Amino acid sequence: MNRKRILLWEMMGILFIFSAGALLHFTFELSGEWRPMAIISGVNESVWEHFKIGFWPAFVWGIIEFFAFGRKTKNFFFAKGISFLVLPAVIAALFYSYTIIFKIESLAIDIVIFFIAIAVAQIVSYRLMLMKEKKPVLNIIGILLIIINLVLFSLLSYFPPHWDIFKDPVSGGYGIVEHLNHL
Repeated sequence: MNRKRILLWEMMGILFIFSAGALLHFTFELSGEWRPMAIISGVNESVWEHFKIGFWPAFVWGIIEFFAFGRKTKNFFFAKGISFLVLPAVIAALFYSYTIIFKIESLAIDIVIFFIAIAVAQIVSYRLMLMKEKKPVLNIIGILLIIINLVLFSLLSYFPPHWDIFKDPVSGGYGIVEHLNHL
């Protein structure tokens, strides 16, 4: 597969994931808080919900890429599985770093962090797809990572553990159930 073509797709993915993620931040509320929408939409302002609005567009973009070129690319599933881990890791590292160090929270900084996290994840995906050797075990690991992400991002808004990453700083609740109970 042509390196430039893969790079172009990954860069277009940054714009798609960022735009779709921004939209998903509001779709739960815009849907009239329709409970099934909570699978893909942010239901509160917790860090976890921001991970989720990055994951779902990245997953959809990965499906589009698979049909566009993924079958011809080495280690495609591994690249995507790892990138789906990188995105929330970068969000968490940057968000917690600036809020702890500077003792502030800023919507503008959060938006920039979301964009940076998406860009880093897409670049990691690109680099992993360019690996010289095709290793089937890596794609199996990637598929397992994707499945784990799908399960976690589908369930944990409904059944969140009471950990700080799931806590809505606005309501003090966790996930959709406590969000709706705080209304």
